[in-house]
Amino acid sequence: MNTMLTKVFIEKSTYGFSAYMEPHTMDYNCIGEGKTVQEAIADFQDSYAEIKEYYQQEGWVFKEATFEFYYDVASFLDYYCRAFSLAGLERLTGVSQAQLGHYLHGRRKPSKQTVARIQEGVRRFAQEITALRLV
Repeated sequence: MNTMLTKVFIEKSTYGFSAYMEPHTMDYNCIGEGKTVQEAIADFQDSYAEIKEYYQQEGWVFKEATFEFYYDVASFLDYYCRAFSLAGLERLTGVSQAQLGHYLHGRRKPSKQTVARIQEGVRRFAQEITALRLV
């Protein structure tokens, strides 16, 4: 079965979080909302399952999708704060805890350069962890 890799954007709003598909990639669209990132993703996956079921009921061809999730900085910080402290992220990225706190709580939006610094710091850390071997 062929599936299409589709981007899903996770964003923080004043009411919680939303998850939505990249526009115009499929002949259907799914969205999800929730008070947490996990709830928004779960609601998104429920939406996908409901659309798939509807297509099957109507006898329509349903193009399967696999999803790649993209987080805005506020959503990333909220979702991964259980694994990373702001102090730890400061050490990994060079972005101050105060700035990260502003992004987390929606008081400020990071510049593209700052988003790139955060992403690069987290990627370097992920590479280090992936290469780690415990004995």
